[in-house]
Amino acid sequence: MNNKDFFTLANGVIIPAIGFGTWQIPSGDIAYNSVKVALKAGYRHIDSAQAYGNEASVGKAILDSGIDRREIFVTSKLPAEIKSYEKAVSHAALTMKNIGLDYIDLYLIHAPWPWTEIGADYTKENIEVWKAMEEFYESGKTRSIGISNFNVKDIDAILENSRISPMVNQIKLHIGHPQEEITGHCRKNGILVEGYSPLATGKLLNSKEIAGIAKKYGKSVAQLSIRYVLEKGALPLPKSTHPEYISHNLDVKFSITGDDVSYLDSLK
Repeated sequence: MNNKDFFTLANGVIIPAIGFGTWQIPSGDIAYNSVKVALKAGYRHIDSAQAYGNEASVGKAILDSGIDRREIFVTSKLPAEIKSYEKAVSHAALTMKNIGLDYIDLYLIHAPWPWTEIGADYTKENIEVWKAMEEFYESGKTRSIGISNFNVKDIDAILENSRISPMVNQIKLHIGHPQEEITGHCRKNGILVEGYSPLATGKLLNSKEIAGIAKKYGKSVAQLSIRYVLEKGALPLPKSTHPEYISHNLDVKFSITGDDVSYLDSLK
């Protein structure tokens, strides 16, 4: 993949190619300051969720940044536990109240099942919820809609029962976990893949194999891991609360050779 700064969604909306993730960043000063630092470092894509409990802090940091709202791409997510049309409508409204912005840029169903029932079949409920997502999109409160943690079967259920197809699927994607079946299916159907936890929640940082490849490029393990997600045609969502790391995670304008990508693909 070229060192481009943006992807284009199926509906023509432009999305910055690296997002700043806010999962596990607590609300209040920590989330507010982290987002402010990220925006100052050059991020123009901020990823939040109602389940993170930090929408208000994220929204305030965006409003206080002094950056034109149109330059910042903002994502939030419908809680995974919400599996009815009526509750989806009310929780979308709650996100807008929490975040304090006139609109958001992307709204996702956080998972195809409640977190306490991972793998359970909620196909019928997801189809119902998707109708609320379509209406939310058509209202202009969000510029795009999508899904998260959906596998091929879950994706197809939405595609076969929708007026508007998902534009994004946000999944766990990192070295050692390339999710090739899902990413290939998304690509085939015009769905952009976003990869959260590109560092495997820090587990990759101690890998001697990855460190050896990173050294070849004069980059850190974190930078190589983020770049790997881009080389796979997906959009990485690195997260940090440390100003130095926040900045370094954006410095990934280099390319990994095909041979090195294949080697990284082979790591488990």
